[in-house]
Order: sequence, then structure tokens, then C-alpha cells
Amino acid sequence: MDVAALRETERFLHEQIPLTRAMQVRVENYGAGQLTLTAPLDANHNHLGTAFGGSLAALVMVTGYALLWLELGDRTAHIVISESALKFRQPVRDVLRAICLRPGQAPLAQFKADFAANGKARLRLEVVIEENGETAVEFAGTYVARR
Repeated sequence: MDVAALRETERFLHEQIPLTRAMQVRVENYGAGQLTLTAPLDANHNHLGTAFGGSLAALVMVTGYALLWLELGDRTAHIVISESALKFRQPVRDVLRAICLRPGQAPLAQFKADFAANGKARLRLEVVIEENGETAVEFAGTYVARR
């Protein structure tokens, strides 16, 4: 995805989810089978100088949302999260970097087909936050898209 499309996606997120603007969320990369969003520690730290758990949770959830929005390519779709699980493995002391792997071809194709046919679809996504090659946060969530 080119730089202009990445910035357009950021603008969309900042408009639709104002918290992402306050968190200074950036779309770093979308390609090679994954979407990566980042946010600076300075805007998302807690009293210990590490990343605030709420910022980590918000970033992983928004990363899944953004991946589905990009995959659907439909600005009118309403995407919400219906279920999630989050594990904090270790503190994040640097840039918050959330990575959502693109789901397999079959589940994604089914998601898109269900959305096209019924105006509603659901898909489970996994997102991680990594720091120095280690997984700091693990997230799994079921997203629902509606027309």
C-alpha cells in the first residue's frame, strides 16, 4: 500500500475513532499479509513510564478493526467487536507496535461472501504487540461487520 493510502487510512481512523488521534496512532504498513499500527509511548504511558494497558488494549482492537475495514473496502460498513481476550505478557517500554496477520484465504473469503450476501459477517482476528522481537501483548477478538 502506498504512503498516500496509509495516510488516508489514518485520517479515516482519526475521524471515526477520535481516541486514535489522541493516541497518535499511525498506519505503519499494510502488506505482506499483515497490518501494522503504531503509537508513541509519550502519548500512551502510565505512571511507571511504560505503556498504559488501556492504550495497548485500544491499539490491538483498532488494528483488527482497521484490517477488516481495509479488506472490505466499504466505508459504510459498521464494524464492531463482539468478543475479545487480551493477555499482557510484559511491559512495553518503547513504541507501541500492533500487528494483525491477515486471516487465511478461506475464512476471509467466507467473511466477504457473508457480508455481500447478508449484509452481516463475523470473523475472529489475532493481534500482537511486539517489542524487541518478544510478544508483549496477545489479543484475539471476534469482529462483526454490518451494512
